[in-house]
Amino acid sequence: MSLLGQPAPDFTLPSTGGDPVTLSSYRGHNHVVLVFYPLDFSPVCSMQLPEYSGRQDDFAEAGAVVLGVNRDSLYTHKAWAAEYGIEVPLLADMNLNVARQYGVAIDDRGISGRAVFLIDKAGVVRFEHTEAKTGDYTVRPGAVLGKLAELG
Repeated sequence: MSLLGQPAPDFTLPSTGGDPVTLSSYRGHNHVVLVFYPLDFSPVCSMQLPEYSGRQDDFAEAGAVVLGVNRDSLYTHKAWAAEYGIEVPLLADMNLNVARQYGVAIDDRGISGRAVFLIDKAGVVRFEHTEAKTGDYTVRPGAVLGKLAELG
């Protein structure tokens, strides 16, 4: 299921930022980079999210916000973010409903796959990539920043 060129499915999820985050609230203001990842504290995720967080200024300069999404609770998200210095908001999709909307839920394992969606300011999906295996991490922040530059 590809969402490319389609309006991004809207959602509201609890966030480590304190207030719930609604995707459509960014419409007209920011591009959004949705980073779905399987589990807090897992080895590859503990490399991926700090890497995206570390490039937050570059994303902001490109007019984008980065949002991490997975099934862990806000408590787990907060502990993980504190331990790994992750400053991007982490959203709790505990029942995987949002992961299902984006076609990345792995229901038999109770997790989401590793995937990146770039949503433009109009709310349209302009780039999507789902890793073949949850342990893969091929789409790095630099590649997504390149896609953002193409949006202009």
